[in-house]
Amino acid sequence: MEHSASRDGSVDWPSAANIEKTLDVINFLAQRYANNPCLLGIELLNEPSAGAVPLDTLVPYYRTGYQIVRSYSDKAYVIFCQRIGNADPMELYQSDLGPTNTVVDLHYYNLFNPYFEKLNATENIQFIYNDRKPQVQALNSANGPLVFIGEWVNEWNVTDASQTQYQLFGKAQLDVYGEASFGWSYWTVRCNSVHWDYEWNKRNRYLIGGSPLESPTYMLLMAGCIVYLLSILT
Repeated sequence: MEHSASRDGSVDWPSAANIEKTLDVINFLAQRYANNPCLLGIELLNEPSAGAVPLDTLVPYYRTGYQIVRSYSDKAYVIFCQRIGNADPMELYQSDLGPTNTVVDLHYYNLFNPYFEKLNATENIQFIYNDRKPQVQALNSANGPLVFIGEWVNEWNVTDASQTQYQLFGKAQLDVYGEASFGWSYWTVRCNSVHWDYEWNKRNRYLIGGSPLESPTYMLLMAGCIVYLLSILT
Protein backbone atom coordinates (compact mmCIF):
# COMPACT_ATOMS: atom_id res chain seq x y z
CA MET A 1 0.00 0.00 0.00
CA GLU A 2 1.01 3.65 -0.28
CA HIS A 3 2.75 3.83 3.11
CA SER A 4 5.22 1.08 2.22
CA ALA A 5 5.15 0.76 -1.56
CA SER A 6 3.89 2.95 -4.41
CA ARG A 7 3.00 6.62 -3.98
CA ASP A 8 -0.47 6.28 -5.50
CA GLY A 9 -1.54 3.13 -3.66
CA SER A 10 -1.26 0.79 -6.65
CA VAL A 11 -0.03 -2.70 -5.85
CA ASP A 12 2.38 -3.80 -8.55
CA TRP A 13 4.43 -6.30 -6.56
CA PRO A 14 2.75 -9.51 -7.81
CA SER A 15 4.29 -9.12 -11.27
CA ALA A 16 6.93 -11.72 -12.10
CA ALA A 17 9.55 -9.03 -12.70
CA ASN A 18 9.02 -7.39 -9.30
CA ILE A 19 8.98 -10.72 -7.49
CA GLU A 20 12.32 -11.57 -9.10
CA LYS A 21 13.76 -8.22 -8.03
CA THR A 22 12.59 -8.85 -4.47
CA LEU A 23 14.24 -12.26 -4.42
CA ASP A 24 17.45 -10.61 -5.62
CA VAL A 25 17.26 -8.29 -2.61
CA ILE A 26 16.67 -11.22 -0.23
CA ASN A 27 19.69 -12.97 -1.73
CA PHE A 28 21.83 -9.84 -1.28
CA LEU A 29 20.76 -9.35 2.34
CA ALA A 30 21.13 -13.02 3.29
CA GLN A 31 24.55 -13.28 1.69
CA ARG A 32 25.77 -10.08 3.32
CA TYR A 33 24.48 -10.65 6.86
CA ALA A 34 24.18 -14.43 7.27
CA ASN A 35 27.33 -14.72 9.36
CA ASN A 36 26.74 -11.61 11.43
CA PRO A 37 26.06 -12.67 15.04
CA CYS A 38 23.50 -9.85 15.38
CA LEU A 39 21.24 -11.27 12.67
CA LEU A 40 18.11 -12.80 14.18
CA GLY A 41 16.17 -13.31 10.97
CA ILE A 42 14.94 -11.92 7.67
CA GLU A 43 11.32 -11.05 6.93
CA LEU A 44 10.58 -11.69 3.26
CA LEU A 45 7.78 -9.14 2.70
CA ASN A 46 5.81 -6.52 4.62
CA GLU A 47 2.01 -6.59 4.61
CA PRO A 48 1.07 -8.29 1.35
CA SER A 49 -2.50 -7.26 0.51
CA ALA A 50 -5.10 -10.01 0.64
CA GLY A 51 -7.06 -8.17 -2.04
CA ALA A 52 -4.15 -7.76 -4.46
CA VAL A 53 -1.73 -10.62 -3.76
CA PRO A 54 -3.20 -14.09 -4.41
CA LEU A 55 -2.12 -16.85 -2.04
CA ASP A 56 -0.93 -18.98 -4.96
CA THR A 57 1.45 -16.14 -5.88
CA LEU A 58 2.64 -15.43 -2.35
CA VAL A 59 3.35 -19.01 -1.27
CA PRO A 60 5.86 -19.84 -4.06
CA TYR A 61 7.63 -16.54 -3.33
CA TYR A 62 7.83 -17.35 0.38
CA ARG A 63 9.14 -20.86 -0.34
CA THR A 64 11.82 -19.55 -2.69
CA GLY A 65 12.79 -16.81 -0.23
CA TYR A 66 13.11 -19.42 2.51
CA GLN A 67 15.45 -21.52 0.37
CA ILE A 68 17.58 -18.47 -0.43
CA VAL A 69 18.05 -17.61 3.25
CA ARG A 70 18.78 -21.26 4.06
CA SER A 71 21.47 -21.37 1.38
CA TYR A 72 23.46 -18.93 3.54
CA SER A 73 22.27 -19.68 7.08
CA ASP A 74 20.86 -22.69 8.91
CA LYS A 75 19.95 -20.64 11.98
CA ALA A 76 18.47 -17.31 10.85
CA TYR A 77 14.72 -17.15 11.29
CA VAL A 78 12.72 -16.72 8.09
CA ILE A 79 9.66 -14.58 8.80
CA PHE A 80 6.48 -14.60 6.71
CA CYS A 81 4.01 -11.74 7.11
CA GLN A 82 0.33 -12.60 7.03
CA ARG A 83 -1.78 -11.18 4.20
CA ILE A 84 -3.37 -7.94 5.36
CA GLY A 85 -7.13 -7.78 4.98
CA ASN A 86 -9.71 -10.54 5.05
CA ALA A 87 -7.30 -13.49 5.21
CA ASP A 88 -6.85 -16.14 7.88
CA PRO A 89 -3.16 -16.48 8.90
CA MET A 90 -3.75 -20.22 9.25
CA GLU A 91 -3.43 -20.33 5.45
CA LEU A 92 0.33 -19.87 5.89
CA TYR A 93 0.52 -22.76 8.36
CA GLN A 94 -1.10 -25.00 5.78
CA SER A 95 1.31 -23.98 3.01
CA ASP A 96 4.50 -25.88 4.00
CA LEU A 97 6.74 -22.81 3.72
CA GLY A 98 9.82 -24.34 5.31
CA PRO A 99 10.76 -26.90 7.98
CA THR A 100 13.06 -25.02 10.39
CA ASN A 101 13.21 -21.69 12.23
CA THR A 102 10.15 -20.12 10.61
CA VAL A 103 7.88 -17.41 11.98
CA VAL A 104 4.52 -15.95 10.94
CA ASP A 105 4.19 -12.21 11.56
CA LEU A 106 0.71 -10.98 12.56
CA HIS A 107 -0.27 -7.30 12.60
CA TYR A 108 -3.06 -6.64 15.08
CA TYR A 109 -4.86 -3.28 15.10
CA ASN A 110 -8.30 -2.32 16.37
CA LEU A 111 -8.27 0.20 13.54
CA PHE A 112 -8.44 0.41 9.72
CA ASN A 113 -11.63 -1.63 9.58
CA PRO A 114 -15.24 -0.38 9.74
CA TYR A 115 -15.95 -3.12 12.30
CA PHE A 116 -14.01 -1.26 14.98
CA GLU A 117 -15.52 2.17 14.34
CA LYS A 118 -18.63 1.53 16.43
CA LEU A 119 -17.02 -0.40 19.29
CA ASN A 120 -16.80 1.24 22.70
CA ALA A 121 -13.88 0.76 25.11
CA THR A 122 -15.30 -2.37 26.75
CA GLU A 123 -16.12 -3.99 23.41
CA ASN A 124 -12.61 -3.30 22.10
CA ILE A 125 -11.10 -4.93 25.16
CA GLN A 126 -13.44 -7.92 24.88
CA PHE A 127 -12.47 -8.33 21.23
CA ILE A 128 -8.84 -8.84 22.26
CA TYR A 129 -9.77 -11.60 24.70
CA ASN A 130 -12.62 -13.20 22.74
CA ASP A 131 -11.20 -13.09 19.20
CA ARG A 132 -7.46 -12.51 19.24
CA LYS A 133 -6.59 -14.78 22.16
CA PRO A 134 -8.14 -17.94 20.63
CA GLN A 135 -6.35 -17.23 17.35
CA VAL A 136 -2.96 -16.80 19.04
CA GLN A 137 -3.51 -19.99 21.03
CA ALA A 138 -4.57 -21.94 17.93
CA LEU A 139 -1.53 -20.78 15.97
CA ASN A 140 0.78 -21.49 18.91
CA SER A 141 -0.40 -25.07 18.93
CA ALA A 142 -0.35 -25.50 15.15
CA ASN A 143 2.40 -27.64 13.66
CA GLY A 144 4.49 -25.01 11.92
CA PRO A 145 6.01 -21.56 12.33
CA LEU A 146 6.30 -19.65 15.59
CA VAL A 147 3.89 -16.77 16.21
CA PHE A 148 5.11 -13.15 16.20
CA ILE A 149 2.80 -10.19 16.86
CA GLY A 150 5.03 -7.90 14.82
CA GLU A 151 2.80 -4.82 15.01
CA TRP A 152 0.25 -3.58 17.53
CA VAL A 153 -0.51 -0.24 19.13
CA ASN A 154 -2.32 1.13 22.17
CA GLU A 155 -4.77 3.13 20.04
CA TRP A 156 -8.35 2.69 18.87
CA ASN A 157 -11.34 4.58 17.47
CA VAL A 158 -12.78 5.34 20.91
CA THR A 159 -13.10 9.10 21.41
CA ASP A 160 -12.44 10.75 24.78
CA ALA A 161 -11.21 7.50 26.32
CA SER A 162 -9.84 7.85 29.85
CA GLN A 163 -6.34 6.93 30.92
CA THR A 164 -7.76 3.98 32.84
CA GLN A 165 -9.52 2.71 29.71
CA TYR A 166 -6.28 2.95 27.74
CA GLN A 167 -4.50 1.07 30.52
CA LEU A 168 -7.07 -1.73 30.39
CA PHE A 169 -6.86 -1.89 26.59
CA GLY A 170 -3.07 -2.05 26.74
CA LYS A 171 -3.18 -4.70 29.46
CA ALA A 172 -5.50 -6.86 27.37
CA GLN A 173 -3.11 -6.70 24.44
CA LEU A 174 -0.04 -7.41 26.58
CA ASP A 175 -1.83 -10.36 28.22
CA VAL A 176 -2.79 -11.90 24.88
CA TYR A 177 0.18 -10.98 22.69
CA GLY A 178 2.54 -12.01 25.46
CA GLU A 179 1.43 -15.59 24.81
CA ALA A 180 2.78 -15.52 21.24
CA SER A 181 5.56 -18.08 20.88
CA PHE A 182 7.95 -15.62 19.19
CA GLY A 183 6.88 -12.57 21.21
CA TRP A 184 5.67 -9.15 20.08
CA SER A 185 6.87 -5.78 18.81
CA TYR A 186 5.07 -2.47 19.37
CA TRP A 187 4.59 0.02 16.52
CA THR A 188 6.62 2.11 17.19
CA VAL A 189 9.23 3.17 19.79
CA ARG A 190 8.82 6.87 18.98
CA CYS A 191 6.17 8.64 16.93
CA ASN A 192 4.56 12.08 16.66
CA SER A 193 1.17 10.49 17.43
CA VAL A 194 1.37 9.93 21.15
CA HIS A 195 -0.57 6.68 21.49
CA TRP A 196 1.52 5.15 18.72
CA ASP A 197 4.63 6.13 20.68
CA TYR A 198 5.73 3.32 23.00
CA GLU A 199 7.99 5.58 25.09
CA TRP A 200 5.20 8.15 25.58
CA ASN A 201 2.75 5.43 26.62
CA LYS A 202 5.20 4.05 29.18
CA ARG A 203 6.33 7.37 30.61
CA ASN A 204 2.78 8.70 30.92
CA ARG A 205 1.44 5.41 32.28
CA TYR A 206 -1.07 4.79 29.52
CA LEU A 207 0.61 1.41 29.05
CA ILE A 208 1.54 -0.52 32.19
CA GLY A 209 3.66 -3.64 31.83
CA GLY A 210 5.55 -4.85 28.79
CA SER A 211 9.21 -4.11 28.23
CA PRO A 212 10.59 -1.49 30.63
CA LEU A 213 12.34 1.60 29.34
CA GLU A 214 16.03 1.31 30.03
CA SER A 215 17.42 3.96 32.38
CA PRO A 216 20.72 3.79 34.30
CA THR A 217 20.37 3.57 38.07
CA TYR A 218 22.76 4.67 40.77
CA MET A 219 23.85 1.07 41.45
CA LEU A 220 24.55 0.41 37.78
CA LEU A 221 26.60 3.59 37.55
CA MET A 222 28.55 2.59 40.66
CA ALA A 223 29.19 -0.87 39.20
CA GLY A 224 30.45 0.71 35.99
CA CYS A 225 32.81 2.96 37.93
CA ILE A 226 34.18 0.01 39.89
CA VAL A 227 34.80 -2.00 36.72
CA TYR A 228 36.58 0.97 35.18
CA LEU A 229 38.80 1.51 38.23
CA LEU A 230 39.72 -2.16 38.34
CA SER A 231 40.63 -2.09 34.64
CA ILE A 232 43.10 0.78 35.07
CA LEU A 233 44.58 -0.47 38.35
CA THR A 234 45.29 -4.03 37.20
